[in-house]
Amino acid sequence: MTKGISRRGMLKRLSAATVLATSGCGRRSGPSNLVHIATTASLNLTMSALLHQQQFLESFDLTPDVVAMADGSKILGGIYSGSIDVSPMSGFGQLFPAVERGADLKIINAATLIPLLAVFSSKPNVRSLKDLEGKVVGVGALGSLVHQLIVTLLRKYSVDVAAVRFVNIGSSADIFKGVMAGTVDAGSGDASFADDPEAHNVHVLQNGNLSVELPQFTYQAGYTSSRVIQAKRDVLVRVLAAYANLFRFVEVPSAQDAFLRARKSVLPNAPDREALGEWNFLQRVKPFARDLTISPERVSYLQQINLDFKIQKEILPFERVVDMSLAQDALKLLT
Repeated sequence: MTKGISRRGMLKRLSAATVLATSGCGRRSGPSNLVHIATTASLNLTMSALLHQQQFLESFDLTPDVVAMADGSKILGGIYSGSIDVSPMSGFGQLFPAVERGADLKIINAATLIPLLAVFSSKPNVRSLKDLEGKVVGVGALGSLVHQLIVTLLRKYSVDVAAVRFVNIGSSADIFKGVMAGTVDAGSGDASFADDPEAHNVHVLQNGNLSVELPQFTYQAGYTSSRVIQAKRDVLVRVLAAYANLFRFVEVPSAQDAFLRARKSVLPNAPDREALGEWNFLQRVKPFARDLTISPERVSYLQQINLDFKIQKEILPFERVVDMSLAQDALKLLT
C-alpha cells in the first residue's frame, strides 16, 4: 500500500505541475485558453501528472489550471461557484439528484467505464460476500460512490445488506488501511491489488472484483455546467480531445515508462511492485473511454441505483443530463 503522501502534498504537486504547464506559451496562449480543471485522488493523480508530462492539453493550445479536490461534492461546488470549469474524470452519481433539484449541469464525456476497485479482507473467516452478514465493512460516507458500489455488489449476490454494518472510515486510502489493520472486516481497495494481495496481507473476497462484477457501473465521467458550455465550448472541446489522447495513450504498451514516471512524480513512496501492478492491470482491463461516449443504458443504470438508495426520485431523460456533442466535436480533432 502506498505510504505517506497527504492530500495537501497531492495538491502541492498538482499546483507545481500547473505552474510548469502555464509557463509555456502556445500559439494562441491567453485568457481565452485558460481552463480550470478539477480532479480527484488515487489513479487520477497519476493520470493528471501524465496529462501534463505528455503535454496533451498544451498540444491543443490550452493553459491548464489543474486542482485536486477531496470528492465529487467539492467539485460540484467549484462548478457552481465558477472557480472550476470542468471535471473530465471523476465520480458523478451525485450529479443526477442535483439536476433533479434544478442544477444546470451536463455530463459531457465518459472517462472510466468500470469500477477500479475490489473488496478485500485480512480476516481468515471472511472469504465470500455472504460472510459479510454480521460483519463491519469500511466505506466512505453512506450513499457515497464506494458505499453504492459495495451495496450494489452485495445485492447482486443476494446478501442481506441490512445485516451488514457499514462504517465511514474516510478516504479510499483510509478504507484499505483499515482492511490491512483489521479494524474493519472488509472494505474496498484498488482492483490492481487483486493480482498481488499477499503484498498487503489481504485477500480478495470471492466475486469481490468490482471491475469484473459490475461492468455497467460507469465509474467516472466528465461534467460541467451549461453556462460554461455556452461561454467556453471551444475550450471544453479541446480539453476533451486532450483526454481522449490520454486515454488512448495509456492503452499502448510503449507508454509504460511514461506512466510509471508520472506515477512516481505524485506517489514517490509507492513501491515499484505496486506501480507495475497498476500498469499491468490497466493494460489488461483497458477501462478508459477512448471514444468519450456514455450510452443511455449506462446513464439509466446509475440513476436506477440512485433510486434504490432513495437519493433520486425519478429517472431523468438522457437529453436532460447528457450532452455528447462536445465529445463528438473533440473526436473530430483527432482525425
